[in-house]
Amino acid sequence: MEEFLAGEFQKLQRGLVATPESRENLEAFAKSNQGSMDLVLMQMAIQFGYKIALENVQEELQREVV
Repeated sequence: MEEFLAGEFQKLQRGLVATPESRENLEAFAKSNQGSMDLVLMQMAIQFGYKIALENVQEELQREVV
């Protein structure tokens, strides 16, 4: 499972659209583009949501180990 998670996190870093590191980065991009490039913003939001889901799974697995 750890290998799977590491691989998925790595995939998020090498896509055509950068995955925001934080919600603040996503919000800053949304404010700065002022409605342009909405498809890019949408993809960033999807990838960020996936990143959050992976982090939640990772945290739950770590709790089970302890």
